[in-house]
Amino acid sequence: MKLNFNATKNATFEIDLKANVMRCQGAWVLNNVAELETGLEKLGQTSAPTLQFDVAGITEIDTAGAWLLLRTQRQLEIQGSQVNIVGLNPEHQTLLNVITPIGKITPSTSIEDKTGMLETLGRSTWPHWLQLVGMLAFLGELSLVILRSVYQPSRIRWRSVLYNLQHVGFNALPIVGLLGFLMGVVIAYQGAGQLLRYGANIFIVDLVGLSMLRELAPLMTAIIVAGRSGSAIAAQIATMKVTEEIDALRTIGIAPMELLVLPKVIALVIALPLLSVFADIMGVLGGMVMAHSQLGVNYTDFIDRFGTAVKLSALMVGLGKAPVFAVIIAMVGCYQGLQVSNSSDSVGKQTTVSVVQAIFLIIAADAIFSVVFSWLKI
Repeated sequence: MKLNFNATKNATFEIDLKANVMRCQGAWVLNNVAELETGLEKLGQTSAPTLQFDVAGITEIDTAGAWLLLRTQRQLEIQGSQVNIVGLNPEHQTLLNVITPIGKITPSTSIEDKTGMLETLGRSTWPHWLQLVGMLAFLGELSLVILRSVYQPSRIRWRSVLYNLQHVGFNALPIVGLLGFLMGVVIAYQGAGQLLRYGANIFIVDLVGLSMLRELAPLMTAIIVAGRSGSAIAAQIATMKVTEEIDALRTIGIAPMELLVLPKVIALVIALPLLSVFADIMGVLGGMVMAHSQLGVNYTDFIDRFGTAVKLSALMVGLGKAPVFAVIIAMVGCYQGLQVSNSSDSVGKQTTVSVVQAIFLIIAADAIFSVVFSWLKI
């Protein structure tokens, strides 16, 4: 049985299924390759153990035709057939020798995935480890810049510091104050029901004052600033990197760490403790309003009790956390902004990552502070 295929009037091949021979004729060149390839697909259905390509009838062949011939040979060999090419003249043989390394096809083998639990854990952990190492290196570089600025204060760009102080500090007052007031209201409202049962109405002052000053005010303020200002920092630096402004700064001899990162760190270290104090005031005010309406504790009694129940150490504990939270927010925002690739999608991704990482590290740092303060009995 013979199958004849005429790709064009200049290129043909004939498949003799009985003799297991394919006779190629005509011009196997680029213009005829598409039609020849369509016909050669029929060879994929053959199950002959041996097959010969008789190419003595090929009058002209280029790299495209030679590649098609070799690819067909390799595909049939992968299926288990032994294929020999015969009838090549010296010129065509030389061309096939050049194309042979290109025409090789690596058999696709299905390898069962035998990834173990430890390997899976390692693969998932390794990127986070690289992130941690990179962030520690960034922190070290930032520390060197801070030390150099301490010895040479003239290197600090105070105008940029004031600009960032307005954006991360002053402009955040409304949202921080509102949240602090509502937190005070919530704490007083939740505690009022329990204290009212035992007639311990006045202890609402202790509950609101200690919880707000020691813990909730600095923590919630840091989380708000991380979501509001930390994301803005990451987006700003990421956009500057995408538009190659950071590369331009390096080209003209300006260190991005001194121009972009250090002013933001200084501004946040100044602003966050002040915002925490403002949140303390608004939280105590909210608790005072709720204590008066729910427990009948008037404002004068509340203030008198506050002076004796809440020590200065409670305020200092809360304020001591704020600078650490500020460094975390600024460092994570700047670091993730600098990690962006040259695409707009990466800007949004790194901004989201900066907020998530900053909030996680803030809560982790707060937990460490709680353990240390408990150990020191502060």
